[in-house]
Amino acid sequence: MGSGQDRTIAGWTLPKTKTDATEQFDRFVTENRFTIAVVFPLVGAVTLLASAEGLLPDPLAFNPYFVLFGTFVMRLPLVAGVFPLVDRRAGLALVALTLYSYGIELVGVRTGWPYGEFTYGVDLGPMLLGEVPFGLPVFFFPLVLNAYLLVLLLLGNRAASTAVRLLATLATVMLVDLVLDPGAVAIGFWTYEMPQFYGVPWQNYAGWLLSGSVAVLLFDLGFDRAGLRQRLRDCPFMLDDLVSFVLLWGGINLFYANWVPVGLAALLGAGLLWTDRFDFDLSETRLGRAVCR
Repeated sequence: MGSGQDRTIAGWTLPKTKTDATEQFDRFVTENRFTIAVVFPLVGAVTLLASAEGLLPDPLAFNPYFVLFGTFVMRLPLVAGVFPLVDRRAGLALVALTLYSYGIELVGVRTGWPYGEFTYGVDLGPMLLGEVPFGLPVFFFPLVLNAYLLVLLLLGNRAASTAVRLLATLATVMLVDLVLDPGAVAIGFWTYEMPQFYGVPWQNYAGWLLSGSVAVLLFDLGFDRAGLRQRLRDCPFMLDDLVSFVLLWGGINLFYANWVPVGLAALLGAGLLWTDRFDFDLSETRLGRAVCR
């Protein structure tokens, strides 16, 4: 324990207020930014490919806890970015979306609707009811929220139009899934009974139109858009999770010569470069200081 009213655990001072917690969270992500946004997805891509190609022995191959841990770490910039904006309304939206995502995935596994007949080929951690990954929100939510934030940045004042904002976000979500699903099928995360586009049925994308529409609408209703815009201005790392996504899934698709998904990943990367979201001084990070020491 620290002196006075300060409390410390393993060298960390426990925050007294949400503002203190936000500042500590921001500092941690900033100091580890390159490791989180670049090193983790590159290591993840290599280990997933090695697992898929039979180069890693059990229990390292597709270890579900490694997958969950790596995914959670890559989500930290986004979590830190939205953390101060999660109020009661946003919390209710997240709870509703959590229940919806579990429900629609369970229906999909059992009936084949709306994504098409599919089965999980890899253990993605603890399973809810033995059928749906318990970590599903960690995998799904950020894909939609990253798309929403990117649209706010790219459209600027045009994002004030509800129709333009929601349609553009939904189109970006579909772009994300056109990168994700072919890569996930290639490494065996899941398989479809009717493969069409790089192993993925077109019905899957129709299902994503439904799920994406619900998720985009809930995020739009739940979060204060002015607050998100301000946080995007103040928080340069807020879209680093999308950087990780492009590196991880773009790299996996590149390995398997899935050229259309590779091109779409490059398009997402170009959008990030256009917003100038990943131009920072490496020496400000712990990794940079260690290398330059």
